[in-house]
Formats: sequence, structure tokens, C-alpha cells
Amino acid sequence: MSTLRFQALKEASTRKLVQFEEADKKSILFGSNVFNDKAMRQYLTPDAFKGVQGAVQHGTKIDRKLADYIAMGMKEWALAKGVTHYTHWFQPLTGATAEKHDAFFETSYDGSDPVEKFGGGQLVQQEPDASSFPNGGIRNTFEARGYTAWDPTSPAFIYGTTLCIPTVFISYTGEALDNKIPLLRALSAMDEAATEVCKYFDKSVKKVTATLGWEQEYFLIDKSLANSRPDLMMTGRTLLGHTSAKGQQLDDHYFGSIPTRALTYMRDLEQECMLLGIPVKTRHNEVAPNQFELAPIFEETNLAVDHNCLLMDVMQKVAERHDLKVLLHEKPFKGVNGSGKHNNWSLATDTGVNLLSPSKTPMSNLQFLTFFINTIKAVNDYEALLRGAIATASNDHRLGANEAPPAIISVFIGEQLTKVLAELEGVTHGKLSPEEKTDLKLNVVGKIPDVLLDNTDRNRTSPFAFTGNKFEFRAVGSSANCSNAMTTLNTIVAKQLKDFKIEVDALIDSKGLKKDEAIFNVLREYIKLSKKILFEGDGYSEAWEIEAGKRGLSNFKTTPEALKARASKQALDLFSEMGIMNHIEVEARYEIELEEYTKKIQIEGRVLGDLSQNHVIPTAIRYQNTLIENVKGLKEIFGSEFEKIGKEQIILIREISGHIEGINSKVEAMTNERKKANNLTDAHKMAEAYCNNVKPYFEIIRNHCDKLELLVDDETWTLTKYRELLFTK
Repeated sequence: MSTLRFQALKEASTRKLVQFEEADKKSILFGSNVFNDKAMRQYLTPDAFKGVQGAVQHGTKIDRKLADYIAMGMKEWALAKGVTHYTHWFQPLTGATAEKHDAFFETSYDGSDPVEKFGGGQLVQQEPDASSFPNGGIRNTFEARGYTAWDPTSPAFIYGTTLCIPTVFISYTGEALDNKIPLLRALSAMDEAATEVCKYFDKSVKKVTATLGWEQEYFLIDKSLANSRPDLMMTGRTLLGHTSAKGQQLDDHYFGSIPTRALTYMRDLEQECMLLGIPVKTRHNEVAPNQFELAPIFEETNLAVDHNCLLMDVMQKVAERHDLKVLLHEKPFKGVNGSGKHNNWSLATDTGVNLLSPSKTPMSNLQFLTFFINTIKAVNDYEALLRGAIATASNDHRLGANEAPPAIISVFIGEQLTKVLAELEGVTHGKLSPEEKTDLKLNVVGKIPDVLLDNTDRNRTSPFAFTGNKFEFRAVGSSANCSNAMTTLNTIVAKQLKDFKIEVDALIDSKGLKKDEAIFNVLREYIKLSKKILFEGDGYSEAWEIEAGKRGLSNFKTTPEALKARASKQALDLFSEMGIMNHIEVEARYEIELEEYTKKIQIEGRVLGDLSQNHVIPTAIRYQNTLIENVKGLKEIFGSEFEKIGKEQIILIREISGHIEGINSKVEAMTNERKKANNLTDAHKMAEAYCNNVKPYFEIIRNHCDKLELLVDDETWTLTKYRELLFTK
């Protein structure tokens, strides 16, 4: 097997750079393969185009006749670009995307009259097999029926020779079987709640859109090197491997010159993104060796989520052309930084205002403070649920690892805005005097833009930070579908805004307060109630962990712990009240996420057992036998002196035996715990058993294996080493 490692190294070190030239300027390529407004105006009738626009902007239904016209235009556009198949592209509860391709080609019943056919029925709905996707008990295996339904708010696109139509995925009985439906409902709830609050400040606002800009971190590894590691191929991370002498300690990779091979890959990837309408803008080296980041211009949240899901697929396909492997796992390598996906979230009105960006007038800044403080209050009240939204087996490795935000959710707003909130906390209860109103508007609210000019501190240890005109949810994992985090965040803020309006209206109607007075009064109380969630210090410190406990903040360090909040009474009531998910849909997702966690730990345990017993131990024994032969030779030559002369070899032989025994005994114990866990029928108890009883053996077994890696002859070792994976360009 060591020959595989050295063959992979030879292939990696002799790669010829893939030649790539941009086809045209990005502005010309952008959206070329998207059925966007430009394409629709060319291929649709005016009525059909108006129907799509109405569905996108106002949620109006598209009747069957219009759907036929839209399908006809979409087909002609696609055929003109060489497309042969179409698919309903959807996001089942696997965390990935799914597609079933059908040819446009059809014939009559006797095989004659071949024709390219695609009608409104095929555009609007398909029926993939729902039984093979996770459903959390919503569907029985023998009840396979599930439906995909067109989502006109996310435009169709062409990838390769396939027309991809973004869709939702629902069961025969109407429950959501995907990540998109709850997100669309949450965005609708946010639009409704935020628009009502906006009318306090500008009655012309008719729509509020939640926006998202994600930052995708990833590792690039040579394909041959990745293929030589069974753990990377099966689990996405290295379960074994001693840290390299050089890692990231010199800080020489971050923002450094991008390696030529990686840059060529990035250029190719960016061109694919341009064609697909994904507005990628930023690329750079990240902290760890062979780690990089890609970030777009922000977009409407549903479209941004679709684009990120598409991007993760396209990244892998483009990497194939460059003989590279993209690693999206949150912690593929021990000892260097893992990967996240910061979610930059804000709210924008149809009048062109960013609701989380201060402006020049006191009125617009009071609007900013309203949405700013309500967001903080929402996070304060639902911090455990927000933590549960980003809980996965892979993200557990990253959160709280002194490289990413801690598992404790807190909000960072900076010293200057903290002072502004302290000023507002002192607002008089009830009616305000003319002097207080003037002081608040001129010296507190009015000066916020000036305050933010100097507010340059960026607390990288905060999981939820205000960064000038948006909140940055930094705890989302690199491999995650953003929809979980965005559904939860938009739902809790929409709920908070809804409650805020009820309270303000009550003060106006029953207490006779003016609108501004009522708003100031409610915001004052929210500031008092949300103090526990605000934190400006070092999130990595033990002191913060202790302080957070005193404040009553949750600190769920493992996924089984964190997921409890996803099915709590608070969550069930919230999602039901806001019309996002019913109890069945919430509980189904809880079951699915527990099952996914269990299966991932189970797979890692099996792979670890295989690697340690079928790779590491045989390799160690081969090297040990070499040492034994050496000691025997020394005995033949030196007689009774051999123990003194061969002292180091004998110590090595004993060390190797000790590690072999440690591996065998711990793998056996781990396997027994796995068997016990598999006999449990309760999904949460099984997940806890894998977390608490199976997973702890991983580090012990790894430690023995990594020690053997240092002891065994390099030429004998079969598994590609960290220095080779991380520093082969």
C-alpha cells in the first residue's frame, strides 16, 4: 500500500498546469445560462413574462395556460443552447441537492413522430420517488409519492446540457420534504412583519427583502493524494495523521499570493459561476495551508441559498478538470483551522433602504435602531434554537476550537453602539419631554453614522456580530446548506418584529403616546431584556464560558445536546405560530438530523477501525519485524552485548507493541459500544450513545496511530501524510 502513497505523490508533483483562458469579460458572461429577465423578454409572450414577474414579486399564481407558454419559451431558449434534458432541481433533507433528468424527446405510442416536448405540466410539477429521501417518519417506505413544484422566484439555469428548474419538494399529504419550503415561508413572514414596522417610518414601503452574502471556505487537495486516503474519501476528513512540523504557525498563507494551480482553478470556477449568475467577487488564501475562500455580492436570501448549493456542486465538478479535490468538511485536518461559511444577513426595502444601515437623519436612524435592537432581542430569546440550526457532526469539530466562534451564541455590536444602547436605556418611562426628544434625536440617534465611522473593531470570536450594515452569523459550517440558519434567523426576527408592532400600537392606542415615544419606550425595555446576549470580549476564554453560564446562556458543545432546542416547545410554538412548519414537519427534521449525526459517527467509527487495523497495524508490524531482525543480527555478532548495542531498537519494538495493543483493545471497545448503540430504538438516545460512548474512542485510537506514524520508517508508511496533503501545490 505504501506504493499507492508514493505513486500519488509522484502524480501530484508532476502535474501539468491545466490551461485556462477567460471566454469574455465577467459582465458579458454573467447570467448567460440563466433564464433571467433578459432571456424571458426574448422568449416569452408579454402576458407570460408578466405572469412570472407577478409570481416573483407578489406571489401570484400562474395559471395552466400561462405555464404552457412559459414552458414553451423556456424550452426554445434551452434548445437554442444545446440542451437535451430538463430536471427539477431540489433540496431534500440530505443537505445536498437532487435531480432526475428527463429528455425533451418524446414519440407517439407506436414510436413514430419524434418531437422535443416540454409543457406547463412538466414545468410546474414532477414526481420523484420520495421514499428514498430522509423524511423523519412523514412517509412510509411503501408510500413513495412525493412532488417537486416549480419555484419561479429562483430562475431556471443550464448546467452542461441540462435545464435545471429550481423547485420545492412536498409529500403527497402536503408536508415539506425539503429545505426550501420552510425558507420561503420564513422569508414571506419576514416580509410581512418588517413591512408593517417600516410603515412607522415610511408608508411607501411595500416589500422588505432579507438579503444574504455567504463566505465559502474550502480546502483544495490534489486528487491523487485525496484518493490515497480512504478516510478523506469516505468521511471528508482525516481520521488519522500526525500534524506536520510546519502548519499555519507562521501566518504565511493567509491573504498570501495564491498558488498558480489554485488560482487557475479559481478562474475556471468563477467563469462557471458567471454563466450561472452566481455573483462571486472575492477570492483569497485562508489561514490554513491549501485553504481558500470565495465570496459573492449579497443577494435575496432564497436565491443566495440556491446559488450556494449550486456552487458547492460546481466546485467539485470544476476541480475534476484540474485534478483537484475540494474539501468542504468543517475540520478535514487536525491542528490547522477548519472551514466555516459566514452568513452576512440584512434587510432591504423596495425603496432601496438597507434597514441595518444608519443614515443621515434621526428618523432613518430610529428605523435602524428599531431593526437593530429587535434583531438582538430575537437572538437573545432564541439563542438555543439558533445554535441548534447550525449543529452537525462536522461542525462540532470547529465550534469552540479557538479558530471559530464558540458554541455559546452571543452578539457583538462594538463599544460605540454599546454606549448608544446605554443612552437609550435611560429613556423616560411613558411620555418624553420636548428636551429629551430633542436630545435623543440630535445627540444619540442622530450621531450614530458618525459613531460607526470609528467603530472598526471586528471581534472574530463572536458567533453573531454587527459589522456596520449587516449582522454576520459566523457559526454556520462550511458544508452546510444555509437554509437551516436562514430559516431560523428570519423566523425569530419576524416573530420579534410582529410582537414589537403589537406593543408599540398598544402604547399608542391605550397610553396615548406619540409614535416615536412608543417606539423609544419599547426599545428601552428590549435593551434591558437583552443584556445577557451582548458580549464584547474574547469568546475563546474560559472566563466567558463561566460568565455565559451565570447569564443563563446555553453552551451546547455537541450536536445531540444542541438539537434538543429544534424540537422544544418553544420551537414548535414559534414555527407553528409563524406558519413556517407544523409540528410534524419540525419533529421530522429533528429525527432526520439526529439520524444523520448517528450515521456520520457510525461511518467514521467503521472507517477508523478499518484504517487502524488494516493499514496502521500491519505497517507497524512490518517495521517491527525489520527491527527484530536487526536485533537478532546484533545478537549474533555481539553476543551478550547486543542488549546494550541494540537498546534503542528494543525500546522501539516495545513502544510499537504497546501502541498496537492500545489500538486493538480500543477498536474492540469502540465496536462493542457501537453494537450497544445500534440496539437502541430512540433516535436521541442512539445519537447520545454514539456521541458519549463511541466517539471518545476516536481520539484515543488516533493518538496511538499518530505515535506509530512517527516511529515507523517513512518509506513503509502507507497513508499520505499531513505535510504532503497540505503543502503539495
